[in-house]
Amino acid sequence: MNLSVSGAQLIKLFEGVRYKPYRCPSKIWTVGVGSVLYTEQLKMQLSERRTFCLKPMDFRRFTEAEVDGLFRRDIKRFERGVGRLITYPLKQNQFDALVSFTFNVGLGALQRSTLRRKVNRGDLEEAALEFPKWRKAGGRILQGLVRRRAAEAAMFNL
Repeated sequence: MNLSVSGAQLIKLFEGVRYKPYRCPSKIWTVGVGSVLYTEQLKMQLSERRTFCLKPMDFRRFTEAEVDGLFRRDIKRFERGVGRLITYPLKQNQFDALVSFTFNVGLGALQRSTLRRKVNRGDLEEAALEFPKWRKAGGRILQGLVRRRAAEAAMFNL
C-alpha cells in the first residue's frame, strides 16, 4: 500500500515544507519535508560529530518537484515499515494515519507501541485512543503534537 495524497498532505502540514536548505536541530543539512541532503554527512556526523558545509550546488531554492521527489523517496521506508509491522488489513485512511505517525516518531517506536499491538489484534477503536498518548517531546507536552495526534486519530477513524 502507498501513502495517499491526503496522507502526504497531513504529513506536510505538520512537518512543514522548506524549499531552501536549512540545518535541523542536529546540525544536518535538510530540505523539503525533513529530507537529509547528504547521507554521508549524516553518517560522519553521527560517528565524528563534525559539521559540514553546504555544497555550492545545493545553496539554492529547490523546486516543488525536487522536494516532492525527495519526500516520495523518504516516505517509501515508512510505507514498507508500516506494511511489515502491521499485519491487520488496513483501509487507506488507517494506513495513512500510521505512516504519518511513524514518519514523526520512527519505526522503532511503532514496533514497540501499544498502538501497533491493538491494530494487529483488530481492536481499532482502542488503537485510535493510543495516538494522543504520543504528544510529548523532551518530557513536555507540545501543542503541535497534540494537534497532530488528534488529526492522525481522526484520519484513522474515517
